[in-house]
Amino acid sequence: MTEVSNNKIDEIIEAITDRKGKKISLLDLQKIESAPANSFVICQGSSTSQVSSIADSIRERLQKNLDTKPYNYDGYKNSQWIIIDYGDVMVHVFLPEFRDFYNLEELWNDASITNLPDLD
Repeated sequence: MTEVSNNKIDEIIEAITDRKGKKISLLDLQKIESAPANSFVICQGSSTSQVSSIADSIRERLQKNLDTKPYNYDGYKNSQWIIIDYGDVMVHVFLPEFRDFYNLEELWNDASITNLPDLD
């Protein structure tokens, strides 16, 4: 991954942990020709308000620390699954049941997947 991508991912992880997001997974998609991004960061919150708070934290932190705005984002209406598109990195913030249902880790199982330990 490029240094810029690594900086984004580091900031995204910090933003997620700041809001007590859980089960953070990093998917390296660079070797998958059809992938929509180089990396996915996937996490979950326990309520719709936590999911939207995590997504807000990510957007605010990248804007403040890296002067980076997302190309697009969606999902705030229901806050069950919010996706934030930074071009090379896509962030998915789920409620647990929606994460289980869509199972992106299985869908992209040919990616290199790193699961980060929860902090508490």
